[in-house]
Amino acid sequence: MTILESAGGPATRAQVSRERFAAIAQSYGAAIVLVLLVIGGSVAFPTFLTVSNFANIATQSSFLLIIAVGMTFVILTGGIDLSVGSVYALGGVLAAYASQWGVLAAIGVPLIVCAAIGAVQGALVAYAKMAPFIVTLAGLLGVRGLVFAITDGGSTTPLITDPATSAIGQGGVLGLRWPVLIALAGVVVGSVLLARSRGGQAVLAVGGSENAATLMGLPVARVRFRVYVLSGICAGLAGALTAAYSSSGVPNVGVGLELSAISAVVIGGTLLTGGRGNLIGTLAGVLLLTVIQNLINQVGSLSSSVQAVVSGAFLAVVVIVQTVLSRTQRL
Repeated sequence: MTILESAGGPATRAQVSRERFAAIAQSYGAAIVLVLLVIGGSVAFPTFLTVSNFANIATQSSFLLIIAVGMTFVILTGGIDLSVGSVYALGGVLAAYASQWGVLAAIGVPLIVCAAIGAVQGALVAYAKMAPFIVTLAGLLGVRGLVFAITDGGSTTPLITDPATSAIGQGGVLGLRWPVLIALAGVVVGSVLLARSRGGQAVLAVGGSENAATLMGLPVARVRFRVYVLSGICAGLAGALTAAYSSSGVPNVGVGLELSAISAVVIGGTLLTGGRGNLIGTLAGVLLLTVIQNLINQVGSLSSSVQAVVSGAFLAVVVIVQTVLSRTQRL
């Protein structure tokens, strides 16, 4: 029998197989559960397996997926961003106000402002060495206050009257709206960057061990700074696309959205401690949350609060399973 040497002594083929199984289950468990749910939902509800319902699921998932892409990079470094829900709302409001100057302003203004917010938070985390939880919690409250200040305490809802801007959210090709295609493009580009680029490998290295990354000569502070800028851009883009989709910038949207984004990333197999995860898992996590909501709506007799209970219980189970799988891989 071939044996492999590990830190704790020789490892048998069976032990290596268990570790490989644990790694696969951790990375792709959400996708497996998603497939099982889709099959079960298709059998239980005739209206679930329809083109229109799947298109609706894709559209609903796209805005959260764009935010979750940026959140994945942040969590991979061992950080957290609690401000994305408020930044998302700000992006929508700014897009609605800026749409009077055309589609480029409607998209460009939210991206610039939200990138600047991400840069401020990233600088405080990366260079001032402040705790990400505290910095982004302050961002959550401060940016939401800015949204209310812009909209007269939330009483004003700016409308989008520019047809070109509305077309960004409501148009599409091949039966898919542009937000869906943009979200999928973000997953593809992000996956390539993580797997093939030096910057992506630096993100994983910083999350795996900051001390080791420093000894390797990696720019740890710069890596942390960049992921918060990326998170701000993603949240602002999602907000702008939502405003284009609904033709309005609603100031009250995005409350609690940061928790949904974090849940999707964790359910997708990314460790909260950082260093391990992928965007395909994040895509599966977002779709899983949306499909659960859709199945609850298919039942019809269940209240919306049931979704929160189911999602919370599912997240707790995922965290427990991830802990067990991580320990299995360290044996």
